[in-house]
Amino acid sequence: MTEIKIPLLDLRAQYAAIKQDVKNRIENVLDNQGFILGPEVSELERKIAEYVGARHAVGVASGTDALILSLRALGVGPGDEVITPTFTFYSTASSVVLVGARPVFVDVDPDTCLIDTDKVKEAVNERTRAVVPVHLFGQCADVAGIRSVLGPFSPAILEDACQAIGAGLGGGRAGSMGDAAAISFYPSKNLGGYGDGGMVTTNRDDVADSIRLLRVHGARESYHHSHIGYNSRLDSIQAAVLLAKLPLLSEWASKRRERADYYDRAFQGTSVKPLARVGGDHVFNNYVVRVEKRDELMKYLAGKGIGSAVYYPVPLHRLGCFKPYLNEADSFPASERACLECLAIPVYPEMTSDMVKEVADKILEFYGL
Repeated sequence: MTEIKIPLLDLRAQYAAIKQDVKNRIENVLDNQGFILGPEVSELERKIAEYVGARHAVGVASGTDALILSLRALGVGPGDEVITPTFTFYSTASSVVLVGARPVFVDVDPDTCLIDTDKVKEAVNERTRAVVPVHLFGQCADVAGIRSVLGPFSPAILEDACQAIGAGLGGGRAGSMGDAAAISFYPSKNLGGYGDGGMVTTNRDDVADSIRLLRVHGARESYHHSHIGYNSRLDSIQAAVLLAKLPLLSEWASKRRERADYYDRAFQGTSVKPLARVGGDHVFNNYVVRVEKRDELMKYLAGKGIGSAVYYPVPLHRLGCFKPYLNEADSFPASERACLECLAIPVYPEMTSDMVKEVADKILEFYGL
């Protein structure tokens, strides 16, 4: 098997640069023994709220939990409909089902793969309780545009910002533009922990208060449970790791953009098509190209020691678990095509210029360009 010399993401290289700070912060947690909702969690919540420009940030156990608890806090439940794109990660829609609501899938824009605002306009009705635009691959969906087409129904907007902390559009940052937003700290994210973790950001006091209640079994006071809640708390060791990384997040995003800009120039005028940018601050959790013979290219790159990945090979409407929520007339051609053509290639900050060139050259070589 060929050794992967340029992985899709190199967390070892990242760790090498921050090792001592991470160890020191974890040692502090071990010394103070405040493992659950300790001072590190409170500090991280304050700093994340400030970073994204939201009034509140509430740490939870995962990005998926951030979606579920946000939907609960926004009053979504049985009988409600929630509009989501079908080209996204499973949790965007599974969270809707887990609160008893019905996911209503819509297609994405064929150039950006972000949720199609016109399709949202067609889908919204009196049963729509929320819309979940996904800030896909680190680029913000047009939350303001979506809000403008919701008409008299005025459902809540829950940003799925799990891939997009630090991204911005129209003067706002991901996590500050909707009624609430879900952030993931899964290790592969731009701001990733050393295990699962997540956060809800919101400008609404009532939503933040509800999340704080729901994450601790629905109890404001131990053993006095006013709501059916969850055990969904961000632990202090994960918060300590994230506090070590947060000061570097903007610099890392800048380096990701530099690598993305190189790819854009290298692929300009060729059959390798990067996803279109909508403006604003793209943080490139993934750099994704649309190509023919995608699977063959992926194998070719692996043979050259270069990592890549498919996000996503199957649109959500084709998964058996979501079949009960589909209508016979449903059609999602842009999502279907994206699942056949999209490939993520390395874009992490620790890549050297030679590594970025090697990736681009091998892709062009595959197509004889």
